[in-house]
Amino acid sequence: MRPRTLDEFAGQQHILGPGKLLRRMLEADVITSIILHGPPGTGKTTLAELISRHSKRYFVKENAASVGVKRIREIVDEAARRLELEKQRTILFLDEIHRFTRAQQDVLLSDVERGLITLIGATTENPLFAVNSALVSRSTLFRLESLTEAEIIQVLQRAVLDPQNGYGTLSLTIEPQALRIWAVKSDGDARRALTALEVAILSQKVTLQATPSSHSTPLVITLAIAEESIQQKAA
Repeated sequence: MRPRTLDEFAGQQHILGPGKLLRRMLEADVITSIILHGPPGTGKTTLAELISRHSKRYFVKENAASVGVKRIREIVDEAARRLELEKQRTILFLDEIHRFTRAQQDVLLSDVERGLITLIGATTENPLFAVNSALVSRSTLFRLESLTEAEIIQVLQRAVLDPQNGYGTLSLTIEPQALRIWAVKSDGDARRALTALEVAILSQKVTLQATPSSHSTPLVITLAIAEESIQQKAA
């Protein structure tokens, strides 16, 4: 259920709304290195993929905690060949960028500075304190905020109605109170809300494939089922 276009992306209008900085950068196709920071489930990875798709750049995804210097050099070499042969630039997305070591950074920085690689990092930490200052100084920082209850409900409704990637082929009814309880208890985390929706449907033992029986027997998700399907956060 990841959004496929910027218009499908929920929330973050303070950076993606009309006239806002990231929207202006995308419209002008001036994408510098970026660090996206904010709570889990706010769309950092999804936004990086959408930036890549919008700018028509090749997308490489790695986790800063596990990628090694050898792999970084491979990515740089591949990016150089891609730019020379296909005239296509490369975006390197690094999740948990606060775990990026000095040695890894030294291999990558010069290629970031000369535009061979566009770096997009994601972290739940404050990058001013958790990310190497050399990376911060070369990047534009964007904070993603927790989604509002209305935005979470919008995400859930899109999943319910989508016949290709969601549950649009099921004969499915969800009580408004069920959507609201997920929106409240997910604490602005879209991933957590979507997981609760999936758990609720699976717990009713209904096949996710469209069949005649599923159409003849409507599936109803009540408030009680919704409450059972989402776990409270640990204190």
